[in-house]
Amino acid sequence: MNNTEEKQVKLDKRYLRMAAIWAENSYCERRKVGALIVKNKMIISDGYNGTPSGFENICEDENNVTKPYVLHAEANAITKIARSHNSSDGATLYITDSPCIECAKLIIQSGIKRVVYSKKYRLDDGLNLLRKANIEVVYIDINNE
Repeated sequence: MNNTEEKQVKLDKRYLRMAAIWAENSYCERRKVGALIVKNKMIISDGYNGTPSGFENICEDENNVTKPYVLHAEANAITKIARSHNSSDGATLYITDSPCIECAKLIIQSGIKRVVYSKKYRLDDGLNLLRKANIEVVYIDINNE
């Protein structure tokens, strides 16, 4: 690995740790997910999984099943960009957990060109779709260092 690649890996790990800390803001009990969108070494958006604005901060129902209207961390980060003056075109998404197929579609449409994640989800259809769209997908396990 050359010096530039080493610097990128260190930066990727740092942003993944920040996304993990941001996930702590989630009110969800079953899974806490955090996301950061970074462009030119600047965080331009962030998100964590949770209910839409104005809803109660309870993500699971009485059977501990995630409510269908809970927003995923990457969806929150991407929609936050839409309400700002920033553009995610060419940006990198750092996310604690690999994206689902629905979030992968949003990532593609938002112009994000690179996705870095630290936990594998049981389904990999989202990752496969990102790769099909020529988005760079990087897995870094920050928990085993």
